[in-house]
Amino acid sequence: MSATTSHKKAKALKPGSRRPAKELCSECGLCDTYYIHYVKEACAFIHQQIAELETQAHGRSRDLDNENDLYFGVYQEMITAQKKEPIAGAQWTGIVSAIACKMLTEGLVEGVVCVQNSENDRFQPKPIIATTTEEILGARVNKPTLSPNLSVLEQIEQSGMKRLLVIGVGCQIQALREVEDKLGLEKLYVLGTPCVDNVTREGLQKFLDTTSDSPDTVVAYEFMQDFRVHFKHEDGRVEKVPFFGLKTNQLKDVFAPSCMTCFDYVNSLADLVVGYMGSPFGWQWIVVRNDTGKEMLDLVQDQLKTQPVMSKGNRKQAVQNSIPAYDKGVTLPMWAAKLMGVVIEKVGPQGLEYARFSIDSHFTRNYLYVKRNYPEKLDAHVPSYAKKIVSQYQLPDN
Repeated sequence: MSATTSHKKAKALKPGSRRPAKELCSECGLCDTYYIHYVKEACAFIHQQIAELETQAHGRSRDLDNENDLYFGVYQEMITAQKKEPIAGAQWTGIVSAIACKMLTEGLVEGVVCVQNSENDRFQPKPIIATTTEEILGARVNKPTLSPNLSVLEQIEQSGMKRLLVIGVGCQIQALREVEDKLGLEKLYVLGTPCVDNVTREGLQKFLDTTSDSPDTVVAYEFMQDFRVHFKHEDGRVEKVPFFGLKTNQLKDVFAPSCMTCFDYVNSLADLVVGYMGSPFGWQWIVVRNDTGKEMLDLVQDQLKTQPVMSKGNRKQAVQNSIPAYDKGVTLPMWAAKLMGVVIEKVGPQGLEYARFSIDSHFTRNYLYVKRNYPEKLDAHVPSYAKKIVSQYQLPDN
């Protein structure tokens, strides 16, 4: 029996069934298909194997003695960019959507796995295999909730598609890389976005209700480089809330346990990554990891204005101060939070140093979470690069 058919004897889990990763399940969608057959190897929260899969996807794993490799993974090129003519309604300027549309119209792929929102809820994800540019554009804007992108894998094999683009986040892409040779594809392209701190739909509502002045009109939000959460509202208004004014004591448990145990913020296994964390405010950070990623970026190069990446400031003290502050659920009065935000924006880390600040802050937090809640998993689950990053800081003893 061939590699592409042996798994078909397996059956997807029924809705509501207990997942193999249990409470650490990120709801990536793999277990909603007969590819559940491979879950013990594929799931990022059962079997951590980023180094091995980096070699499979990129030809090598990251060099832990090279700071950029250590933090950002294997790459050929990093730039910052904006689309010259932004796509209306996009989260930023629409670079991800532009790449996906171009790949489809140029015939490089027959379909694009992306995520629209459900008809009744703008934040409820609905994975699809887009076969038109209209369907791709219908998926613009991030959905900050756990999303079962891989639930469409059976449809891919059944459709007979041979060339495919998948857009996803780290945990989804790790599972995809493990099963990609079972999909019967001639060519797989992977376009990733950095990802951190997703929530369930219920958790998202608690975050919006706790943080925004008008939770029912929020259409998108992002934790930005100016140390503020930017909420975009239906009427076009942008509401900005300082990080340091968040009600941490009420929100500590809102993030999914999978996100609290994740160490792949930068989407290490994608061919091309498009985000914002390593760029100046208003620009997008683009990481080309391999030749396939370069092929994808080249398609839209003439649509972009670009500049080199930059790095400014020093993150170390800010990260060290954030460790006990988060641990104890410290929330500043709003006037003090706004003042601190203004000061840090002017003198704090920028560009790649801001990205390192964000990675350090989340990795130290997540390391403590794993140590306290899953001590038996600590050594095997935390990748070597994350251990090296965390070792720069003084953590609480317990």
